[in-house]
Amino acid sequence: MRQITPNCAAVVPTTCSAAAKPVNSPSSGVSPRLTFPWLALAGFVVLLDQATKSWVLAIFHHGESLVVTSFFNLTLLFNTGASFSFLADAGGWQRWFFIVLALAISVWLVALLRQHAGQRAMAAALALILGGAVGNVIDRIRIGAVTDFLHFHWNEHYFPAFNVADSCITVGVILMIWYELFGKGGSHDRKSEG
Repeated sequence: MRQITPNCAAVVPTTCSAAAKPVNSPSSGVSPRLTFPWLALAGFVVLLDQATKSWVLAIFHHGESLVVTSFFNLTLLFNTGASFSFLADAGGWQRWFFIVLALAISVWLVALLRQHAGQRAMAAALALILGGAVGNVIDRIRIGAVTDFLHFHWNEHYFPAFNVADSCITVGVILMIWYELFGKGGSHDRKSEG
């Protein structure tokens, strides 16, 4: 709720408008010390994703597979499309489309992360999604496709291959849904802490 001191605007207009901003509004900003750990988590996701992809690229050729268990293989595949190879055969324009889209979403996620840095579950979800998005966009910029290698199957039914970035995005989305359904207003909200 906005509170403005009477006749304050006539005396010092800029001070009054700054004082009238609600303390917890998104425009009031969040302490960098609350935001930094979540950006560090996103950075860790990017590093882990790129390290695992580099490892797979160093030991496998495209399409090569290593059977790990009866339901899991390491298989090097490249996806020029989005999830489940959506638009993979679109002719090449999708590379730049997905790069621009991922970069725009990443900027938006950083802004959301700053707004929700005090809400642990939401901030963790946003950080995981951000790290995954950046990890995959690095592949698109560097090699023109996303490197996938985690390949689960059951008998003759194969789930599309994915990577660490995809896994973090999925966990982040699940955590975000959980937060929206069950986590709001709990004791995990640092904004309400003194």
